[in-house]
Amino acid sequence: MSAAELDKAVQLLVRQIAHWQQPRWAAAATAGNVSRADLVHRLVQEIANLAADAEGEPRRVVPRLDNDLALPDQLRVVTADLLAADPGVEALNRAAAEVTATRSAL
Repeated sequence: MSAAELDKAVQLLVRQIAHWQQPRWAAAATAGNVSRADLVHRLVQEIANLAADAEGEPRRVVPRLDNDLALPDQLRVVTADLLAADPGVEALNRAAAEVTATRSAL
């Protein structure tokens, strides 16, 4: 997995979800007993954790904003942070797997 491939996978997910309104975010994901918003926020947190690890920094909690419509932007930001940290192939693969799993579960 390359950085460009991860970026493309995230862009595909963002295109899938960026136009959603609140009722669609609140709906249950197809996998598990959580909302789509909770599932995407979990992805945002996981990518933020990978970025922190790649930077050698402590992991921090990504705030859950009141407006779920901000989730695509949060995903873009943490992905940019990860890619800027020049992560190893393992981190890129893990991030891509998380993105793919999230897309499938939505």
